[in-house]
Amino acid sequence: MKNTATLHQQVNDITELNNILRVVLVDRFLCDSKITGELFFRYIDAVQHHLTNTESGIFSQLLTNSDDQTCTTVERFMDGAREIKQIFSRYTKKWCKNNNLVIKDHDEFLNETEKVFELVLRRLLDETENLYPLVQSKNER
Repeated sequence: MKNTATLHQQVNDITELNNILRVVLVDRFLCDSKITGELFFRYIDAVQHHLTNTESGIFSQLLTNSDDQTCTTVERFMDGAREIKQIFSRYTKKWCKNNNLVIKDHDEFLNETEKVFELVLRRLLDETENLYPLVQSKNER
């Protein structure tokens, strides 16, 4: 099973990128910067990688020989992961072309980006508070 320390590090990395991008993306001119693009795509990749790691490394193992409450919690996280992946896919299709940010309406981009960032941060907090303790308790058994 995935080490929760690894998952916590991924959460920290994503949160750090989120915090930096929230400041940088407000400036329309910085949105076109190569470095901003690199940070933005690092964020996108980190979130997708984290969701995949969580799915492959935790969900199936937590569902094995678990009580109903644990299974319900894991199923809720699985549903949330599917939803976030769909939202991320729509978001990146709209604003990303050939690994470049393409922003025609900066206000709309900022609004949608803020919603995506909030969604991801809520998910990471929920994982930290509700999923990782399940992993730790199962590891202790």
